[in-house]
Amino acid sequence: MNLYVHFPFCRAKCAYCALRSKAGSSSATRRNYCKGIAAQFATLPTDTVATVYFGGGSPALCDLEPILDALRQSGARPVEFTVELHPLDATGATLNMLREGGVNRISLGVQSLDDGVLESMGRLHTAAQAEKAFRAIRAAGFRNAGIDLIAGWPGTSPKSWSTTLARATALGLDHCSVYTLIREPNTRLDLAARKGRLAMPSDDAALAQIDEARAVLADAGLVRYEISNYARPGFECRHNLAVWRGEDYIGLGDGACGRVGLTRTDGDGATHSVTPEEDAVERALFALRTSEGLSLESAARRWPVLAPRIPSWRETLEFFKRQGLLQDAYRLTVRGAEVCDSILAELV
Repeated sequence: MNLYVHFPFCRAKCAYCALRSKAGSSSATRRNYCKGIAAQFATLPTDTVATVYFGGGSPALCDLEPILDALRQSGARPVEFTVELHPLDATGATLNMLREGGVNRISLGVQSLDDGVLESMGRLHTAAQAEKAFRAIRAAGFRNAGIDLIAGWPGTSPKSWSTTLARATALGLDHCSVYTLIREPNTRLDLAARKGRLAMPSDDAALAQIDEARAVLADAGLVRYEISNYARPGFECRHNLAVWRGEDYIGLGDGACGRVGLTRTDGDGATHSVTPEEDAVERALFALRTSEGLSLESAARRWPVLAPRIPSWRETLEFFKRQGLLQDAYRLTVRGAEVCDSILAELV
């Protein structure tokens, strides 16, 4: 079992963000929210939890010490415990509290190491502050630490992106997520683009940045193990791998999703059931996003309900293999990673 806890609080809403988060909440609101989360730990099979992930928003805007104590008292002993941090939250006191609370992995939300880009994104930190935050994470004893970056931001020059990658790899990362910018409806980014204040880059320009990131990170020893994720061997995010490998995960908090058996929980906390076949399709196809790829034989053994689909899936995958989008049986090529969603759509 894997546990995700969402903290929907932030200092300010970033221009690109469509996640469930809000700025300007009171300390009392955040405290009561954490009390509610902590109370739920007692009702969960936390002794079987393998990974825990605190995401947001900015989790450290909350006082996490009581919630860490409650999780520990519940019997949870996760192998991997990740907390997402904003660079402005990476203080010595906070990092020590997290380490003593059982956290052993930090994901730092950097997004760019160009001050002009950061300002246009609506981030409240500078590139220097992000670098200082990562060094503080290392100094606090976190061996497993990485950052997030966003490719394809409007106005990002090739030089700016190359500089961001160079500064990022100079930090000695264990992990790096590189997400292609998505223009989510009704975000500040979307509104600015619609009004002509921002010119969105072409798909080719965004893909060129992703390809450069892949090459630079590979030179730094980080292997692409999922479409958007790179890590030194042994430092892959176990929580996210569990999701892509079709494992169950519980989602707690406003905006958190979950998957347990045939039950799905959406970001509003509502639940619904899926059929065994729908469940198996969802769990099996996520594997295509990873470097491990999709083994039809393994999928059929794990989910026998998929047996009638295997011949048509094989035919579709062989077609994409002939197009140079897949290799072996069946892993994405570099080109295939660029159009993975289209491949998945054909299979579904």
